[in-house]
Amino acid sequence: MDPAAKNELLEDYASHRDAIRARLDEFRAVPPDRWFYELAYCLLTPQSSARQCYLVAQELERRDFFGAAFDPTPLLRSHEGGYVRFHNTKAERLLEAREAWPRIAQRLHDHDDDKALRNRLAETVKGLGFKEASHFLRNIGRTELTIVDRHILRNLVRLGVLPEWPPSISRRRYLEIEALFEDLAYTLGIPGDELDLLLWRRETGFVLK
Repeated sequence: MDPAAKNELLEDYASHRDAIRARLDEFRAVPPDRWFYELAYCLLTPQSSARQCYLVAQELERRDFFGAAFDPTPLLRSHEGGYVRFHNTKAERLLEAREAWPRIAQRLHDHDDDKALRNRLAETVKGLGFKEASHFLRNIGRTELTIVDRHILRNLVRLGVLPEWPPSISRRRYLEIEALFEDLAYTLGIPGDELDLLLWRRETGFVLK
C-alpha cells in the first residue's frame, strides 16, 4: 500500500474512531425483537439507495409489518419521494422472510460462528447472498464478517489491494476478497468492522450503513 494513502486512512480513522465505535455499539444493542426489521432492510438494499431502504424499513416497523402482514409493494414503490428498485420481487422476499422468521431466528440463537451462520443464511433465505447476509448479521452485532459491497471494492482497487474491479463475484471470489480485506485491516491495525464503516464514511460522509 502507498505510505501516503496508509497515513491518510489512519488519520481519518483517528478522527472518526469514536463515532464509528458508537455506531457499532448501536448494532450490538439492537434487541432480538427488532432483528426482523434489520433483515428487512438488508433484503431491500441490493441495487438501491441505502438511505431510502433505511426509511422504508423504519416505515415497515412503524406499520407493524411483522405483527400484521400486508402487501408492502406500494410502500417500496413510493415512500418519502423515492423508491426501492425491484420492489415487486423484494416485496415477495419480505413476505417470505416473515413466514420463515421462526426458523431464521432459531439459527441466529444456535450459531456461535459468524461466518458459518452467514453461509447458512445465504443458502437458505431467499434474497440473501453473502453480502446481504453479512450486512444483516453485522447490523445485529455479529462483527466477524466483511460486507463486500461497492464501497469496499472501490477502496480495495483504489488502495491497490485488489488489482481490478471484478466483473462478477461468485461465493468463492467473495471469500477471497473478504480475506484481502481482513489482511488490509490487520496491516492497518484497524478492526475489520471499524475499517468497513470508515471506508463507508469516506464514500458517503455518514457513519450509517
